[in-house]
Amino acid sequence: MRNPLSKNIEEIKPSGIRKFFDIVSEMSDAISLGVGEPDFDTPWHIREEGIYSLEKGKTFYTSNAGLKELKIEITKYLARKFDLHYDYNKEVLVTVGGSEAIDVGLRVMLDPGDEVLIPQPSYVSYLPCVQLAHGKPVIINLKEENEFKLTKQELLESITEKTKVLVLPFPNNPTGSIMTREDLQDIADVIIEKDLYVISDEIYSELTYGTKHVSIASLPGMKERTIVINGFSKSFAMTGWRLGYATGPEILIKQMVKVHQFAIMCAPTTSQYAAVEALRNGDADVERMREAYDQRRRFLVEKFSKMGLECFEPFGAFYIFPSIKRFGMTSDEFATRLLKEEKVAVVPGTAFGDCGEGFLRISYAYSIDNLKIALERMEHFIARLEQEKTE
Repeated sequence: MRNPLSKNIEEIKPSGIRKFFDIVSEMSDAISLGVGEPDFDTPWHIREEGIYSLEKGKTFYTSNAGLKELKIEITKYLARKFDLHYDYNKEVLVTVGGSEAIDVGLRVMLDPGDEVLIPQPSYVSYLPCVQLAHGKPVIINLKEENEFKLTKQELLESITEKTKVLVLPFPNNPTGSIMTREDLQDIADVIIEKDLYVISDEIYSELTYGTKHVSIASLPGMKERTIVINGFSKSFAMTGWRLGYATGPEILIKQMVKVHQFAIMCAPTTSQYAAVEALRNGDADVERMREAYDQRRRFLVEKFSKMGLECFEPFGAFYIFPSIKRFGMTSDEFATRLLKEEKVAVVPGTAFGDCGEGFLRISYAYSIDNLKIALERMEHFIARLEQEKTE
C-alpha cells in the first residue's frame, strides 16, 4: 500500500513532555511538578456566567472572529493593562486557545522556505507549527548567563535574507525569564531595521513578579509588525475552556479569520460568554492567584539554593529552571531516576530545545503542601547522588 502519511508530518517529533506523564498516570503516589496548568478552579463568578449562558440557550455559533462583546472587552483589557490599542472589529480574533492563534498566525505569514527565528528553551509547539506551515525553523539558543533573555546580538547573528518572523516567547515557558522594556527596545530596533514580523506569545503576561509586563507591540513602530497572542488559560485558570485570542494588523487578522473560519468555525460559545465576565470582573482573582504563585516561587528559589541547585530567579510565568549539570547526568536521566526512585515527575529541559540540556522545568502551579513534599523527596534524591559520587 502507498504510505498514507505526509512526510512533513512524519518528520515532526512528538512532545518530549508526554513520556513522563504517561508513566505518572500509572503511579498512584507520584507527585507531578510538570504540568503547566493552574491548580486553581476557574473562579466561581466566571463559571456561573458560562452556566447562565447555557441556561439562557446561548448555544449557537458566534461570528467567526468571536463574540462582539468579548472582542470589545479584549480591546479594553489590553488598553488598560498593557497600553495596546486595537479595533475590536478588524484587529481581534478569538481562537481555541493560544495554541490555535500561534498556528494560524504562522500559516498566514509563511511561504515554503521562509525562516522563523525561535529562541529556545521555549514552548514545545512553536517549532512544529512552523513545520506544519512549511516554514524553516531557525533556533536561537538562549544562555543561562543572560537569564535566558534574547539579546540583540543573538538576534542579529541569526537573521538571513530568508528570515521573516521572530517568535518572542516571554514571559517564558520553561525558564520563567522575562524581557524588560529596555530589552525589548533593542529587539524592536533590529526588527524594524531588518523589516521582520513578530509573533509575541504573551499568555503569561499577568504572571510577572516585581515588574509589570511590557508588550513589544506597545513600542513605537511595532504594532503594525506584531501579532500578540494571549488567552485565558493561565491568568484566569481556564485551561479546559480552550479560549485564546490574537490581536494584530488588520491585513494579518483578516487572513487569520479566514483560516480559522474553514478549520474551526468559531471558538466555543459558552467559553466566550464566561471570558467576558473574566475580563470585566476578574482582576481580583488574577491578583489572588499571582500572589500565591509568587509565594511558591520564592519558596522554590530558597529551597533550591539550599540544595545547591544553581538557578537564576524567574520573574515570570509559573516555572523554575534549575541546573543539574553538576551531577554529570543528562536531563532525561536525572528526571527518569527522580521519577522512579522518589516518585516526583519533572520535565527534562531538552523537551524545550537542545539547549535545555542540563536543566529541569519545574512548575509551581501546585499547592505549597505538594511542593514541600516533592522538594523533600528531591533532597533525598540529591543526597543519594552526592553519596554515589564519593563511593
